[in-house]
Amino acid sequence: MKNWRLLVTEPCDGATNMAIDEALWRGRHAGTSPPTVRFFAWDPPTVSVGYGQPLDRHVDVAACRRLGVGLVRRPTGGSAIYHDGPERELTYCVTATADDLGVGGDLLETYRWIARALVRGLNALGARAEMIPTGRGLGPDPAFCFARTGAFEIEAGGRKLVGSAQRRLGTSFLQHGAVLLGVDATRLRALFPTTRDPLATLTTLETAIGRRPTFDEVTRALTDAFETEHGVTLVPGGLSADETARVETLVGERYGRATFLAVPARP
Repeated sequence: MKNWRLLVTEPCDGATNMAIDEALWRGRHAGTSPPTVRFFAWDPPTVSVGYGQPLDRHVDVAACRRLGVGLVRRPTGGSAIYHDGPERELTYCVTATADDLGVGGDLLETYRWIARALVRGLNALGARAEMIPTGRGLGPDPAFCFARTGAFEIEAGGRKLVGSAQRRLGTSFLQHGAVLLGVDATRLRALFPTTRDPLATLTTLETAIGRRPTFDEVTRALTDAFETEHGVTLVPGGLSADETARVETLVGERYGRATFLAVPARP
């Protein structure tokens, strides 16, 4: 069995979370970081927008300020997501190469590899989740991530349960995504005022299994699922000194800067 790093970090702000994800990815691309599965949450709750997504009227910036919700631009593409605290969301991150997975370099192959483990873990909790091979929903780029299910994303009961996005550099990749444990409907409507009904196309683990599981419970289920589904061993670990230094640089030069948030990044 191959050893991967399991990284479970304390809830932190959006800039730090996105800097950690990119640091892990850049390290794996350089061969200085091991393949890693990370589970984390957000403090304060934060809206993340895709690296190429305009920060416009589709996300109510004034409502974010009023509600104490952070804003950050992700290193990955896709549409905006509201990331609640650990009582309502678990975010996962996988940083690896195609060789680590034993698959080809196609983006959808890596999506499918990760989705297989996610589905196994969610179904161990009783979610009756399923991978959607072709995707469905509104247009190619809705403002709100959960308005559309992409290829090899995950639904339960015909509604989206996990929203994911990926970024690649050669054969290395970063994929992260939000697993909804519950939802604050009032806040979601306030943050995405142009989305007709943000609840119409999503579901939560609370709805799917009849109770809201804890962050730690979902972490354990997904950890077991990655190991069982793919024959890897997830070894608990922390950030290296080099990774920590890269995180600090990325926060200062990119994710913590208002100019980076305001202007969509180039692919």
